[in-house]
Amino acid sequence: MNDYPYIYGWGNNPKRENMKGRRCRVLCRGKMNSCMIEFEDGQRECVSRNALRKAKRITQTGREAGE
Repeated sequence: MNDYPYIYGWGNNPKRENMKGRRCRVLCRGKMNSCMIEFEDGQRECVSRNALRKAKRITQTGREAGE
């Protein structure tokens, strides 16, 4: 199981640009489609769940799962 199964996908301002493309996990979900996420380095942010993308699984051979 992957500890950080999501990638933050928005980058439309300087703060979000720094978070874009980083792996994260959801700690809790809130109202109005918000959630608290934690990045691999321990940084926590409250963000929209619309900004999260599922990370692609990479197998031991280096290929994406399902190829």
